Amino acid sequence: MKQVQVLLSSYNGKHYISEQLQSIFNQSYPHISVLVRDDGSTDQTLVLLKEYAKVHPDRIKVIEGSNVGVVSSFFELVQQSDPHADYYCFCDQDDVWLEHKIERAVTMLDSQADHVPGMVFTSTELADKDLNSLGTWPKPPLREPSFYNALVQNIAVGATITLNKAARDKFMEGNRIDPNKIIMHDWWFYLLVSGFGNVMYDKNPSMLYRQHENNVVGGSNSFFNKSKQKYRSYIKHKGEHLLVKQAIEFYRVYGHLMEDTKREQLELFIAPRERLREKIDFLQRSILYRQSIVEQLLFRFLILVGYI
Repeated sequence: MKQVQVLLSSYNGKHYISEQLQSIFNQSYPHISVLVRDDGSTDQTLVLLKEYAKVHPDRIKVIEGSNVGVVSSFFELVQQSDPHADYYCFCDQDDVWLEHKIERAVTMLDSQADHVPGMVFTSTELADKDLNSLGTWPKPPLREPSFYNALVQNIAVGATITLNKAARDKFMEGNRIDPNKIIMHDWWFYLLVSGFGNVMYDKNPSMLYRQHENNVVGGSNSFFNKSKQKYRSYIKHKGEHLLVKQAIEFYRVYGHLMEDTKREQLELFIAPRERLREKIDFLQRSILYRQSIVEQLLFRFLILVGYI
């Protein structure tokens, strides 16, 4: 039976982490281990984790780390993960996994060749802090997951992601990655796997995605609020060109390994666009896309005004 390792980054999660760990132990898929990296918690999280590791020494390993932030923490988890495992699941500290989460992901990844980087992500069941349902989120992608989408939009909720060993190995080829240039770890893996392998979506929720005041990223906003939030984010970061910086880092690390069309679209995206003529030329030649018509129109507008 293939082995699965859960990669959990914790930070001041004493209120919810026990429920999360119990939901991992309750998975229908039996061959699971957990690697936890604590990101410098100042509450009782680390004490709880060490107690779990003492009770389940064959199932849980804890890394006591300094506070480096979510991206660096997950990158270190992947780097420290078991190279002999077959699959790897990202995990947040405050959610609750549904019983068949891992089993469904393993079944989907088993359907493709082991040597091809693979990734599964799913929808979630939004829940309040007491795990009362708030509905399913996000809506299914309107277009296929692909590298041409990943360059300009992340549609993968990180805590739903399961990777195969080939995806981990491809990440390890790029161990010179600068995490300060990465927007989020899940976005980076969407780029990576769509650039070199297959990204699969399962519309069935795989977890209860708890919404509370300490969420790093949440999903309970309305479409209007989320659209307004995205626009404000672009305005706030005007001049930083975060999407392009992330893409430049991806090109630096992996560009020489990519197939021609993907590399050409990546080069087109990261090329300077100071003049209006250059922006129009990009829009005419680009096949990059966001998932909805409204988001695509916003993307094209922000290219024209120089925010991307």
